[in-house]
Amino acid sequence: MLLKALKLKDFRQFKGTQQIDFSTDTHKNVTIVLGENGSGKTSLAQAFTWCLYGKTDFDDPNLLCKATAQTMQPGNEETVSVSLLLSHHGIEYTVTSSQVYKKINNNISSLGQRNFDISYKRQDGQKEFVKSHETDLRMKEILPVELSKYFFFDGERIGNMGKDIRRRGKSNEFSDAVRSLLGLSAYTAALDHLKRGHGSLKSVIRSYDDKYDSKADSRIADYTSKIDLFNSQIEKIDKRLTEIEDEDIFVNEKILSLNLSIKENEDSKPLAINREKLIAKRNTLTNRKISQISDLLKLFNKNAPLYFSKKLMYDSLSLPEIQNISDKWVPDIHSRTIDHLIKAGRCICGNELCIGNEAYNTLNQLREFIPPKSIGNLFEQFRNNCETNVKNTSTFFEDFKNKYREILSFENDYSENEEEILVITKRLSGMQDVGKLQADLSKYEKQHNDLLSERSNLDIEKGIAKTSRERMETERHELTLKDKNNQRIEIYKTYAQYLYEQLLKEYEKAEQEVREKLSKEVDDIFRSIYNGGFSLSLDSKYNIQVIVNDYEGYTNDVETSTSQSISIIFAFIAGVIKIARASQEQENDNKMLASEPYPLVMDAPLSAFDKTRIQTVCSVLPKIAEQVIIFIKDTDGEIAEKYLSDKIGNRSVFAKKNEFETYIEKGV
Repeated sequence: MLLKALKLKDFRQFKGTQQIDFSTDTHKNVTIVLGENGSGKTSLAQAFTWCLYGKTDFDDPNLLCKATAQTMQPGNEETVSVSLLLSHHGIEYTVTSSQVYKKINNNISSLGQRNFDISYKRQDGQKEFVKSHETDLRMKEILPVELSKYFFFDGERIGNMGKDIRRRGKSNEFSDAVRSLLGLSAYTAALDHLKRGHGSLKSVIRSYDDKYDSKADSRIADYTSKIDLFNSQIEKIDKRLTEIEDEDIFVNEKILSLNLSIKENEDSKPLAINREKLIAKRNTLTNRKISQISDLLKLFNKNAPLYFSKKLMYDSLSLPEIQNISDKWVPDIHSRTIDHLIKAGRCICGNELCIGNEAYNTLNQLREFIPPKSIGNLFEQFRNNCETNVKNTSTFFEDFKNKYREILSFENDYSENEEEILVITKRLSGMQDVGKLQADLSKYEKQHNDLLSERSNLDIEKGIAKTSRERMETERHELTLKDKNNQRIEIYKTYAQYLYEQLLKEYEKAEQEVREKLSKEVDDIFRSIYNGGFSLSLDSKYNIQVIVNDYEGYTNDVETSTSQSISIIFAFIAGVIKIARASQEQENDNKMLASEPYPLVMDAPLSAFDKTRIQTVCSVLPKIAEQVIIFIKDTDGEIAEKYLSDKIGNRSVFAKKNEFETYIEKGV
């Protein structure tokens, strides 16, 4: 994504229609906008996010320029608009947000919702608009809102962003957005198309279920309907599990913060440490119980039906009719043997065989119990199966009882552990300055435990639904194999499933390679910005851990200072941009990893750095990013321009007329 120009009309301090152009030069790729405090730098930075996503951080939601509002008469209307001209994947877009305001008596009020549209140039040069119901999806393809704050940000919030990027268990939306920027969206789109589906659209594999011909057997439609219900139930559970994960992120952060606050009180430190150990033990016990319940359900689902049918199998084998078949069945004899003996006219025992005599009739009756009718064979197979099933379930009752006993023993261990935690909690609550903290901690821990319990119940419910669905699918599969048309659909569905599994393997391999590469780039950039004996690494959800290098073997994640947090966020953003840019420039046959470079738009990013790191940042960012746009105050401008002089392709200045009016002027 390359930004070309931003056009504003009566947006905040920018009266009338004004435009700022950005450098798109590949070498001089830096645009600097200079202005004193209060002149509109932050407003201009916020104009990007309002234009693209309808979001701002202003305390006053009224965006209409106050200087314009003062000239309006009652009943007059004015429109605030921001248009961003950009190119993405070789297509030139114009993204526009607008809001109508009306003066009613002496008050300015917005009319209706923000209008949002996206237009683009076709290959023939004609302008075409993206359909209104597709604009949000197109914007997500260009730059997901989950990552927008890392490309449009201000220096005042960058410290918090550095801490945010290190959240444990970051939401799936964040990691999905990072993967998209790193060029993995083609994989995920293909996987969604094949199996996962998107929104109301069914996946390829799921769509085959609608194509079965139920005329061959009415039960097919019934099984398909039940499978759809189980799929809906599982999807609903998965959605709630994702919500629980996101809720638990917030709760765990609160618990971590409160625990740290409590530990700061020296008197409570030994108790807090002991409490942490007990909580860790509780988590271990809880996880063990979840695992044991899962094992118990697996054991039950696998062996219980056979175990409960043992009595039926014993009874069936002892039936006189079955025993009669067993007595009459002669192994290794075929009906062709009887035909040969009758034709020869004499039995192998020496008796004469002629139509109607006793030997002839007895021999003919034997045909019912030998191949090709194979009643005897079927019985023998049935008996063998029964014996095998009985043998396989011989230890089921004891296994189930032992598993259940382990689960019951958990309750005692858990109760004892909880009592110890409660005792310590009461002691901590009574200590000076930590009572309220402890009360809040108990509230969030209860919420955490409730979420754990809900997640455990949902996991069990999901397992039951999946088992039931698989049983329905097996039943339906057997029916579809009896019809040619349905056999063909089964073949297509199998091919699609195989393709999905192979593509998933390729995606997981590519994602791991890209993540490892990103982790290395982020660490290298961090070390170049902050040389303090730390290194960075990324986990599977792109959370960042800060590791102390070679300090008595200490490799755990550590807390960071403000300057370190700022360096972290710069390293992460720069690393993502560098990988995306390299992916776009690299010429190889793997088009599945095609990506797009992204710009950096920063409001006062250097204010939190010392002079040494300002020089380092000014040196690193233009080399990595395709485009850098910096809004900077006059006091930092001289330093920034000194280190960026050979990279500046466009320079603009804010001319502040008064508190309500600012004009953008081309800099010299």
